[in-house]
Amino acid sequence: MTELLLRADDGAIATLTLNDPGKLNALSGAMLTALQREFERLAEDRTIRVIVLRGAGKAFCAGHDLREMTAARQAPDAGAAFFAALFDQCARMMLTIPKLPQPVIAEVQGVAAAAGCQLVATCDLAVAAAGARFGVNGVNIGLFCSTPMVALTRNLARKAAFELLTTGDFVEALEARRLGLVNRVVAPEALGAETAALAGQIAAKLGPVVAIGKRAFYDQADLDIASAYAHTGAVMTANMLRDDTAEGIAAFLDKRAPDWRQ
Repeated sequence: MTELLLRADDGAIATLTLNDPGKLNALSGAMLTALQREFERLAEDRTIRVIVLRGAGKAFCAGHDLREMTAARQAPDAGAAFFAALFDQCARMMLTIPKLPQPVIAEVQGVAAAAGCQLVATCDLAVAAAGARFGVNGVNIGLFCSTPMVALTRNLARKAAFELLTTGDFVEALEARRLGLVNRVVAPEALGAETAALAGQIAAKLGPVVAIGKRAFYDQADLDIASAYAHTGAVMTANMLRDDTAEGIAAFLDKRAPDWRQ
């Protein structure tokens, strides 16, 4: 059986490839399990500083596996328990991504639909090929994208998100960038190189400090502004007292490269 999720490491960058192109890399229960397992491994891997998430074939991810869901609904013992477990499993995986110490970059070609669009929105950064399409289109088949909505409304303005959710329309990569869903749009043939360049730029930074910053980024986003300043002030104080930070500042003042050992 072909592995559903592939991992390839290149120095400090790990690339995960959703490897079910025949199903447009749908988020089946098995795919969610594979992603959760690998993210948990990466959370403990201090040699990896950046994670790239991509899809094999012509699509990034088409969302949940509708055939799997239909079969479960038609099974004699079908019921709410199966679907509650599936959506809980998906939510757990999505919640793991912002908790990872490494930034996660979505590399998007083809379509990212429903929970696949949710996955892009959940990643810390996204690079898309021109012509890639994004949508939360469940409403078109009578299944409102309520869980994808959580990530979408934390990336897009509310009215833009609500329009996508209620019309089921897709937007192409340039519009997705304008709306705030992706960071960069490049020619399809340049997608891998552009993603690698962004990953390499981040991986060259001091890994533990990027991890500190990522955690603070999400922690402060849920606070009121005064609490956010208090929290990030404490984070910066602790950061300033690190020996590797002192070396970085000294190197800047001395006009030399820092001698970081992490």
